[in-house]
Amino acid sequence: MCPHDPACPDAEAPDREAARTLACHPEQGWSLLCNGVVLFEDTGELLPSGTVIAPHRPVVGAA
Repeated sequence: MCPHDPACPDAEAPDREAARTLACHPEQGWSLLCNGVVLFEDTGELLPSGTVIAPHRPVVGAA
């Protein structure tokens, strides 16, 4: 379904966040990716299947 060449990663692929952005709403804190994934500013995700991916921000180590 992706019209891009090369095609964007599938919504179930580990690199799904690399898909191109179709709609960006920073004022609301989310973006819609080409593969149907809704990506939230806290790094959480909502997949087209309804699966919720919890936020996964990198852990900052102590200095």
